[in-house]
Amino acid sequence: MVIEGYDDGPLAAGESLLVRPGFWSNHLLGICVVGANAERPVPEWFGEDGADVDALSETLFDPERWPVFRVPGADGSEVVVVYRNLVGDYGTDFLLVHPGRNGAERIASWEGELSGSGLTWRELVRIADTPAPEAGGVDEPAARLLLLLPLLDDLEVPEEASARLGAALTAVGVARETAPSTTEHLLTGLTGKAWHDPAWESPLSS
Repeated sequence: MVIEGYDDGPLAAGESLLVRPGFWSNHLLGICVVGANAERPVPEWFGEDGADVDALSETLFDPERWPVFRVPGADGSEVVVVYRNLVGDYGTDFLLVHPGRNGAERIASWEGELSGSGLTWRELVRIADTPAPEAGGVDEPAARLLLLLPLLDDLEVPEEASARLGAALTAVGVARETAPSTTEHLLTGLTGKAWHDPAWESPLSS
């Protein structure tokens, strides 16, 4: 696989990995780490098993084959997520491919925290909701939202974000009982402040 302007490593289409057990824990658990005293993130937050997460990590982080996930938009642009598996320099690169421009532009990287240009919540939702099925890549809105979630850089995330993010999590297999708490962990990690939606009900209620 070739991405013009990005020649860092051996690229391979990764979209088929999205439905493998353990993918979402590998992709999103790092967001949930807020501080030294924070609750330790576990795969069960995403309805996944630790053994599955470990097994898939061998594929996701293989230095000989860097998974690539394409998120094409209806306007012809495309966000590309690349697992940069350089030994000693692992990270996730987010590229922008725009019609009329030569080569991909690296807009951000995730290496435990975001560096580069992030997205507001509304920009993230707009990209998630405007797929281009004829272009291939990832076209399911829930998967698009979660795949690009590490790009969220917005201290004023609207209240409705919790419901939308929770729905996306359940769409990819997170249990309805745990989706609200997993949503809370993700939004707290991304916004840098405690997040709780009073509309959420405890799984112990009723």
